Amino acid sequence: MDEGLRKIRKSYPLAITKVEESGEHAILAAGELYLDSVMKDLREICLEVEVKVADPVVSCETVVESSSVKCFAETSNEKNNITMIAEPLEIGLAEDVENGVVGIDWPGRNLGTSSKRNMIGNCLLQDPFGPLDMINRFQWGARPLCDEPIRNVKFKIVNAKIAPEPLHRGTGKIIPMARHVAFSTFHMATPRLMEPVYYVKIETPIDCASAIFTLLYRWCCHFRKHVPQPGTPAHIVKAFLPVIESFGFETDLRYHAQGQAFCVYVFDHWAIVPGDPLDESIVLQPLDPAPIQHLAREFMVKTRCRKRMREDVSINKFFDEDMVLEHAQQAADRHQQMF
Repeated sequence: MDEGLRKIRKSYPLAITKVEESGEHAILAAGELYLDSVMKDLREICLEVEVKVADPVVSCETVVESSSVKCFAETSNEKNNITMIAEPLEIGLAEDVENGVVGIDWPGRNLGTSSKRNMIGNCLLQDPFGPLDMINRFQWGARPLCDEPIRNVKFKIVNAKIAPEPLHRGTGKIIPMARHVAFSTFHMATPRLMEPVYYVKIETPIDCASAIFTLLYRWCCHFRKHVPQPGTPAHIVKAFLPVIESFGFETDLRYHAQGQAFCVYVFDHWAIVPGDPLDESIVLQPLDPAPIQHLAREFMVKTRCRKRMREDVSINKFFDEDMVLEHAQQAADRHQQMF
């Protein structure tokens, strides 16, 4: 398998391969057609064994509110503790980071004078352990729901008590503490899953337009615009399509349009998956499609099962005894204020 994947990387420059913690080999590529070509060559040319392929998975984690309670954790020697809250980033900042307008790895003297750059600079420069240690801790720890990357979230250090002796604040003590508090703050801030969305441009003759509209509705597309192509009998249909729903869409499109329509995908934006991934009251049926409000729960459960993780995420295991008592006291105070 390793030799076959090595040949694939040489033949397909846009293909990226990696090994998951579960031992599965994952292939990342640009589009369904590209992946089909990669898998065809992997099966017929590079390998002589059967290759089992899992269902495609696309997701990302985020929060939509600030943490309802300040979460804290301490090291086993009780000489270090840290208090955090999690909340969404300012509007537009995540896009600036992705587009390279702002870099979180910039040194402080190069951050400039803009408000967004100063905010990131302060986040790194005020960290008592230094930017590199901070990044190392969160790269390992901050993936609570289904071990997927986190987007558009900031963890604010409200209070920190660090032992002055290097012996009592080593990496083996600080990293588990930071991971513990990052998990708990993320869960207390209404976590949600995000998914990438394609901008789809379909060129079709006018007599196939009705079939295209029916197809878009069945594939959960968000119709945007339908305009004629100037100087030609063709029409252009524009819509938004979730990436997870795009597998098989092009084949279905050509079938219903009898080969007269073709489409082009371009990544457009990230969108929150409907539903609460932590809602344990949702019962998923193995062979039935999930309702729209159950999609987030279905994505999380299937992703965790694929990665051989426990099906449910237990919040209690991330809470220390003192934090559980404080959370219960705050809940009781809010209940008294209501009545």
